[in-house]
Amino acid sequence: MVPELASRAHMQNIVPVVDEALKQSAVKLNDIDAIAYTSAPGLIGSLLVGVQFAKSLSLALDKPLIAIHHMQAHVMANLIGDNRPEFPFLCLTVSGGHTQIVQCNGPNDLVILGETIDDAAGEAFDKSAKLLGLPYPGGPLIDKYAADGDPEKFKFPEPKVEGLDFSFSGLKTSILYFLRNAGKSNSFKEDIQVSEVVQKKFMDDNLSDICASIQNRIVSILLNKLQKAADETGIGNICIAGGVSANRGLRKSITELGRTKGWKVFIPAFEYCTDNAAMIAITGYYKYLAGEFSPLDSATSARATW
Repeated sequence: MVPELASRAHMQNIVPVVDEALKQSAVKLNDIDAIAYTSAPGLIGSLLVGVQFAKSLSLALDKPLIAIHHMQAHVMANLIGDNRPEFPFLCLTVSGGHTQIVQCNGPNDLVILGETIDDAAGEAFDKSAKLLGLPYPGGPLIDKYAADGDPEKFKFPEPKVEGLDFSFSGLKTSILYFLRNAGKSNSFKEDIQVSEVVQKKFMDDNLSDICASIQNRIVSILLNKLQKAADETGIGNICIAGGVSANRGLRKSITELGRTKGWKVFIPAFEYCTDNAAMIAITGYYKYLAGEFSPLDSATSARATW
């Protein structure tokens, strides 16, 4: 993704997208009560387009403005629709840039219990796919091939991280050396360096099993920490969110674990897993009810991190 090109595409599309949304919902601009927008975190150029557009609308229509944290919105996606978790609930939020366990005590009361200390789970999926020669985004393709593979065929290490934090950098390195050695060693300390021809044949012959084994380890890392968080907090309402929550292996595994542990598991519809406007809207709705509005100054401008 080229940030400059992404921001230009946002500029080209934001007016048509808003116009189409108004047409499909049969709502006029003057009918809305407030304007919610993503303030951070994310690509600064793309965020700037949305922020300035939202602020312009707020001034023109004299409507209150509501700045939204992108990751809070992913969690709040679980409140869309009729099947909603009761508070408090735990949410495993997994995407290409973030991996977190969040305790949600109310719509505007979220506490991070654990997060990644290096790479995110979604990045681990995509980087592994790249090593396998799969196109971007590779996470969904690993999920696709994993359906036909044996998740126990190849063993990858689970990082030893204390508490509820995550780490995926060591796992990515282990996968790199495993593929470079054509499966002859699971240890990245042993760099055998087989020929590229041998590597490619090994990956082609074992693609489904490799994908299933990689996915199995990433999912087990996520769920082991989530189970620990549930045990420590005593909370049995469990949710997932973020782009990786669309992964079929994760959805199946958390459902099965929920049955075993007696949890009430809530999984968003696929359209609310990846980045979407509905999750920003539902978060804005609860902030509107609480009277949490944002000024037009720089404090509510676009930020790469938050």
